[in-house]
Amino acid sequence: MQERTKKRLIIGIAGGVLALALLFGTMAVLKGGSRERNNMLTLAREYIDRESYDRALDILDALIIKDAADSEARSLRDEALDKLKAAGGTREDDTLAQSLDELGRSLERTASTVAQSAAQQGTQSTAQGSAADSSTSSQQAALAAAQQAEAARKAEEDAARKAETDALAAAEAEAAAAARAAREAELARMSEELREKMEAVTRLVQEGRTAITAGDNTSAGKSFTAATTALPPGEDRFASQTWSDIAESWYEAYKQQPSSPEGVQAVREAQRAAQEAIRKDSTAAEPHYTLSKIYNDANLPDQALSELEQAQRLDPNNYLYAYELGRAYFSVKKYEEARRAFESVTTRLNPRYEPAFFNLGTTYRVLRNNTAALAAFRGAIAIKPDYVRAHVEVGRILAAGGDTTGAIRSFNTALSFSPQDASALRELGVLYAAGGQLVNAEKAFEQALAVSADAVTYYNLAEVKYNLDKSAEALPLAQKAVQERPSSATYQYLLGLIAHKAGSVDTALAAYREAARLDVKHIQSRINLGIIYLESGFVDNALTVFDEAYKIDPKSLEANNNLANAYGKKSLFEKSVFHYEAALALAPRDITIRLNLCRAYVQAGNNEKARDGYIEVVKLDANAWDAYYELGKLYIAIGDNVNAKRTLADLLAKNPSYPARAEVNSLLSGL
Repeated sequence: MQERTKKRLIIGIAGGVLALALLFGTMAVLKGGSRERNNMLTLAREYIDRESYDRALDILDALIIKDAADSEARSLRDEALDKLKAAGGTREDDTLAQSLDELGRSLERTASTVAQSAAQQGTQSTAQGSAADSSTSSQQAALAAAQQAEAARKAEEDAARKAETDALAAAEAEAAAAARAAREAELARMSEELREKMEAVTRLVQEGRTAITAGDNTSAGKSFTAATTALPPGEDRFASQTWSDIAESWYEAYKQQPSSPEGVQAVREAQRAAQEAIRKDSTAAEPHYTLSKIYNDANLPDQALSELEQAQRLDPNNYLYAYELGRAYFSVKKYEEARRAFESVTTRLNPRYEPAFFNLGTTYRVLRNNTAALAAFRGAIAIKPDYVRAHVEVGRILAAGGDTTGAIRSFNTALSFSPQDASALRELGVLYAAGGQLVNAEKAFEQALAVSADAVTYYNLAEVKYNLDKSAEALPLAQKAVQERPSSATYQYLLGLIAHKAGSVDTALAAYREAARLDVKHIQSRINLGIIYLESGFVDNALTVFDEAYKIDPKSLEANNNLANAYGKKSLFEKSVFHYEAALALAPRDITIRLNLCRAYVQAGNNEKARDGYIEVVKLDANAWDAYYELGKLYIAIGDNVNAKRTLADLLAKNPSYPARAEVNSLLSGL
């Protein structure tokens, strides 16, 4: 019993504004005199008889606050407390209650934090102003860009959510209209007296709904209480529908301000009303649907799923219940069940409801059936040609299947309806880049960045500009990508490439070093780092990083080729030969490697292998003019003047404009 009281007090403290609103609302009712008091006592008694003790206690607490000497209210309160204790002292749905209690405590903590923050700002304004003055313009620009990117991303997500929410709201409105028509038809068959009573109840519920729309929850509560008090006896089906309408109204009130104390109280009222509707008529589906939404918002997916299953079982022809059931199954990763639920909508219950087709496509994608997913997304587009998300999904599936042309068409169609869709722009850019359409890719990525800046798009645009020989433009983009993801070796490597090409050697060195540090197996960063060391004359440093690359992968062509080059510069010709031979084994038709190996043979004193190597080079490439020249000189060195003269003369005959023609003629004159 004490535990229950404690919980009630916590919610009361957290929702102080709500408590005052309820108190003033209750006082306004009590001022009306004994009639209102008697109605409230009667309603409390009904709740006790129905074992809805929390609702009874809320009413009785309000009466006792108004008149502490109200013995009848106190007696009923004691009875309710005793029966609650006998029932185990728990609420009707303790899990939801805990969720709502935590929300209440969170609101209290937030209010406290805001108050403390305001106080601190008052005492520290001078210091903060000074710090603000010292902020750099680059930091402000970065912050503005990040805020703009976040706002664009949120707008994109909000637009997608709004489209689906609008479709869902339209479906719910359609269902509500059908329910009203059914009730009106039923009323027409009633006796005049009974019909008048029911119409009066219906008017009160409508008054409550109007009050909620206006944000007046207190007045709404009065109207709903009056409506349930006036329910005609023996009409359980009508009573159930009334409670169900009230539950949905309170749920709408909660959605208007879900994080406020008023919202917490409203969702409690919604839950209680829905449960009362079910108690009145166990065949009613609508209150189960309302409960499913409440539990889903409270992050209780299993309970939400259970209620949706009940709703769909009780009303198997309601496409909205089947659709929401599919979403619930998907959220708990029951994908086959989700597929069946969505397909029941698309094939039977409402084949014109495009969100069901879209979600069916998403489910098929998770099930790795892209053919069926493609058909489902296209089904959504057939109903709603401007369904941007569906066009994007079609583009993704076509791209994955190798249909680049079709994928590009789909993304462009999506952009024709929503030119600022960042996802379509990014993925279109990727397709253009992969197909070598770099100018189109550049445009797509630039447009995507203008909508929503992110690390991946910075990276992709930087790479495209690098490949378009726009290194000066690419460099700041690559730097932004690294700022966003400093722990990515891939991003650091691209920065190194671009910086090196742009002539910013120090930036390139730092980027390559960081890439190698971040990824102990990143070979290319070590190779490129070594190349810069060689270009700068730091041969020992180059050997160190080339050797690291070789140890990572001894069969790396670039590691072996560059090691051979570096060892040659250190006059370690045997090691140079070893690595050139290894490189040639990996690329036997590479003329440059073969020619460098021949030179290494000469430097190592292995003239026979050098001669045979040069001969092989000119066989493979009749235009390898340097091979002719070097082979001729080798023949002279080993005393084979006949072959030397023939080889050098052949060179001038085939290439009279050879740059070293004077040297060749000088050699020939000495033979």
